Amino acid sequence: QVQLQESGGGLVQAGGALRLSCVASENIFRDYVMGWYRQAPGKQRELVATITVGGRPNYADSVKGRFTISSDNAKNTVYLQMNSLKPEDTNVYYCNAQRRLTAVWGQGTQVTVSS
Repeated sequence: QVQLQESGGGLVQAGGALRLSCVASENIFRDYVMGWYRQAPGKQRELVATITVGGRPNYADSVKGRFTISSDNAKNTVYLQMNSLKPEDTNVYYCNAQRRLTAVWGQGTQVTVSS
């Protein structure tokens, strides 16, 4: 079964930047839509960004112009570059791979933005 491993989270000051990485256990990018989601305690998981099989990115309104999703097929890796971070971006960020009714999730990586 496909497995996902996130990394790159940490503590940054407002206005700073982080790059999250998600490594898949196999090359899946021709079969799955990849995405990043985030979830705070007591709240529902929300979409941050997705990238289609054709490489078209989509973003939540709250991160447009600040975050960039990209993928490297040769490395089985999807990235989320996060710039101009705000305290409200503080969350656990999860990598997702979706195909039909099948969803694969990583364990999550914590991002904390101090004010």
